[in-house]
Amino acid sequence: MPFAKELMTLDEISGGRFTLGIGAGTTNHDASALGAPPWSLRERSDRFEEFIALLDTLLTSPTTTFKGRFYSADDARMLPGCTQQPRLPFAVAALGPRGMAIAARYAQTWVTYGDPKLPAGKHFEGVEHLIEKFDGACLAASRDPASIDRLVLTGSSGPDFFDSVGEFVDAVGRYSELGFTDVVVHYPRANAPYAGDPRMIEEIAAALPTLHSSR
Repeated sequence: MPFAKELMTLDEISGGRFTLGIGAGTTNHDASALGAPPWSLRERSDRFEEFIALLDTLLTSPTTTFKGRFYSADDARMLPGCTQQPRLPFAVAALGPRGMAIAARYAQTWVTYGDPKLPAGKHFEGVEHLIEKFDGACLAASRDPASIDRLVLTGSSGPDFFDSVGEFVDAVGRYSELGFTDVVVHYPRANAPYAGDPRMIEEIAAALPTLHSSR
């Protein structure tokens, strides 16, 4: 409940411009950041599914009573409600079938970084395959796949960083053709991951107004 209240407050002070980015995490640093033994893949998925279902209920209901396997709420009051209705949007990261089913049910934006098992040369082919699976998950959840925005994170797989504005434009064009509405570029650093020249991101940013006006 405290997290849901914080989200409601952020939604209000941002004037209804807040989007929650959320995912189940990974088995590396995400799993051990708090110093506790990492959960199994199944438990992490179980917890995430229950957590996001409860969060959705809290943010759309004046009061909530819920008793789950991992989380609970007892007459939790969430007034006055979100500025955005019926609640602030969720951007849900999902790679596997179960995560995609959750995203298809609750997300306003699906987040992916491609298939990490594939080499860089197969990145776009892998992304296309993930899109097919996500579209299937949307249809299974009785949602129009076109009603959900798609955001791709560059750097974890596929393009690590861009060596020129032209390379950036080419990649964004390919993502756009695949139906992505948003492309996120990580700020470059000296070493992998996301190794690159910070001056290049400045060149990309400077070129964006021209790129937008040419569309």
